[in-house]
Amino acid sequence: MRSIRVWARLLGLRGTVIEEVNVNDAGEGTEVVVAVRPGWRERGRCGICGRRAGRFDRGGGRRRWRALDLGTSLCWIEADAPRVCCSKHGVVVARVPWARHDSRFTRAFEDQCCWLAVNCSKKAVAELMRCSWRTVGSILERVCGEARLKVDLLSGLTSIGIDEISYRRGQRYLTVVVDHHSGRLVWAAPGRDRQTVLSFFDALGQERCKEIESVSCDMASWISSAVAEAVPDAQRCVDPFHVIGLATDALDEVRRELWREARREKNLTLAKDLKGARFCVWKNPENLTDRQAQKLAVIGKLNGPLYRAYLLKEQLRQIYRSATYEEAEALLDAWLAWARRCRLPAFTKLARTITAQRDGILAAIRLGLSNARVEQINTQIRLITRRAFGFHSADALIALAMLTLSGLCPPLPDRVK
Repeated sequence: MRSIRVWARLLGLRGTVIEEVNVNDAGEGTEVVVAVRPGWRERGRCGICGRRAGRFDRGGGRRRWRALDLGTSLCWIEADAPRVCCSKHGVVVARVPWARHDSRFTRAFEDQCCWLAVNCSKKAVAELMRCSWRTVGSILERVCGEARLKVDLLSGLTSIGIDEISYRRGQRYLTVVVDHHSGRLVWAAPGRDRQTVLSFFDALGQERCKEIESVSCDMASWISSAVAEAVPDAQRCVDPFHVIGLATDALDEVRRELWREARREKNLTLAKDLKGARFCVWKNPENLTDRQAQKLAVIGKLNGPLYRAYLLKEQLRQIYRSATYEEAEALLDAWLAWARRCRLPAFTKLARTITAQRDGILAAIRLGLSNARVEQINTQIRLITRRAFGFHSADALIALAMLTLSGLCPPLPDRVK
């Protein structure tokens, strides 16, 4: 086999003619510089769309692209970088088969960076690949952008979940959209407002918006109002976890108010008991220890308001364990009637909230839908953020999240996915 073909195989170059290979001293190590030119089929094409285009000028002359290391030596691909005049994109640098447009690295180098970033921290990737961590972020954005052009993640959506996640201090949020059928992250954008959600539906398009049958979310008005405007025929399903969370918060508010009242009356024994009762009224009955069950029994005998609040919380939980939809609807209506006349301000307020969200709660019960998949994606995004020690740019975080959670991560060079 000729040496030129050996170098082409080693570097994974296709559609490329190797002109010369030089090994140079570079400080403490060596570097390999491979001079190449595109094959005749790849010449004179637009760097963006790949169409044939007329030559414009020589551009910036010779240019280098960083390739995967050869052993312990740095490797560079060197070639001319002329400019062409595309009928659609104007004057751009001509396309080269070994690298993406507007990149200083070969495709193999970027694909390996992305694979490593998905599986370990950006700092480790930067150390292994001998580049800066900001460079890793720009590579992630570039590869993710190309992958999203090839795969339409928004096609075939019928049931989606919408939620927000904080990715940085200072009220920095991402809005994420997850497909309930595939469990994949299909869209993410910085922001946490109505306009951000509407931008997702704008990207989806009017025709595909009509195919949306159900949307799971929490009770945030900025989500519900955008869903009602963009997909009025879809069923909005309120996440059960958030409903029970509101009931638990109301229960704790009752307990704290009783504790403050006992302190004002100098009843220190009652105040101590109320403070120690926090976990036994929070936990589900089946998870109580023997000591907590005894304490709950004492509360049932001696503290009527707190025990009533506890029963209200547990009764609301039972709605989601109903055998049929009709039973759940009857239990919810009975719970609302009880909560309105329970003489506990926190639960009276909660009853008004649940009355306003009644249709969404019943839709979630009927369809068996929750935001569990979305919360799972949020947990993985938090793990990605923690593993990278945070992100300055939301775009880099979104790119890495899409590569990890949307199935867009490229395989390692010359390996089948």
